[in-house]
Amino acid sequence: MAVNTTPESALPVGEVSRLIGGWIDRLGAVWVEGQITQLSRRPGAGVVFLTLRDPSYDISVSVTCYRQVFDAVADVVTEGARVVVLAKPEWYAPRGQLSLRATEIKPIGVGELLARLEMLKKSLAAEGLFAPERKKPLPFLPQLIGLVCGRASAAERDVLENARHRWPAVRFEVRNVAVQGVHAVPQVVQAVKELDDIDDVDVIIVARGGGSVEDLLPFSDEQLVRAVASCRTPVVSAIGHEPDNPLLDHVADLRASTPTDAAKKVVPDVGEEYERVRMLRDRARRCVEAFVEREERGLAHALARPSIEDPHRMIDERADHVASLLDRGRRCLGHHLDRAESELTHTHARVVALSPAATLKRGYAVLQRADGHVVRDPGEVTADEALRARVAEGEFSVRVDASVDAQADA
Repeated sequence: MAVNTTPESALPVGEVSRLIGGWIDRLGAVWVEGQITQLSRRPGAGVVFLTLRDPSYDISVSVTCYRQVFDAVADVVTEGARVVVLAKPEWYAPRGQLSLRATEIKPIGVGELLARLEMLKKSLAAEGLFAPERKKPLPFLPQLIGLVCGRASAAERDVLENARHRWPAVRFEVRNVAVQGVHAVPQVVQAVKELDDIDDVDVIIVARGGGSVEDLLPFSDEQLVRAVASCRTPVVSAIGHEPDNPLLDHVADLRASTPTDAAKKVVPDVGEEYERVRMLRDRARRCVEAFVEREERGLAHALARPSIEDPHRMIDERADHVASLLDRGRRCLGHHLDRAESELTHTHARVVALSPAATLKRGYAVLQRADGHVVRDPGEVTADEALRARVAEGEFSVRVDASVDAQADA
């Protein structure tokens, strides 16, 4: 229960310690899992002191037990062993310290560890952390490689030597960490996050030479697996342990069987790449030469065609035909013009012969009344009517004689 206090009614330290002890007493006995980091068995002492640590979160708690409780597992439990203990939390009020009073200790065997790892593996796989579509491709030629490994370890030497042998210009950003024990998980997680935050790092290699299942437990820790899954930089797992793969192998973007294999997969071989470039260059040259030869043959074939070899021959052949057609056209047109001229001459002669002017030239005259009406019948005129006579060479006026009416009447 919460305690209501104010600056005026503050609780003494002893009262606070007593309250904490009361709250802890209500917890009762619990089973606790952890890794033993410190073990103190003083000769003649009836109490054994040890420190139980959670490697994933870097948290430790003191544990005490009677000597007979520890002697039951003394042959199989040493520092670094993973155990589960049945203990009751105790609060030591004078010093304000929390500890566990163990009444039973059970070592965690390899089989049980593997079973727990299998359960964790299925749980993480169900979340999609091992899905192939989450894997990020590695760069073809990384300029800066982040390396997480043990200090002065064979794994570090293998990666550096093999990578620089394959590509001398490659650079490394190395983080030396503990690769086993209680400090391994937080140090490896911290190193991976630091390298992932460096923009110039193109790929991260987590390397370890190998070891027993217990030694490789840090690389199956859930905290490390989630840290690698959240990296934006591709991560390569290079844990040299073939029979049982740590969970890091499943979440990493690429798994290498050994640190040496990691160097070969991450860094291209300069000799192989030079040979590949040479082969591609030769292939390109052959392709270009074949293309040029094919085009030359096509051009030669085109030039051998008569129309290209002697382009004026076709024009010359057509010129004679055009000239023949032109002469034929001229002759036809001349014949048509001559026939038309002859017909026109005949027609003109007929027109001239039938024209009134020709009749007038033969001595005839045309009489017209004042309104221009041609006189065709004597009955159309009256005595003393003025008429106009038109002859071949002109016209003149005439007047109708009075005798015309008489003749007309008769």
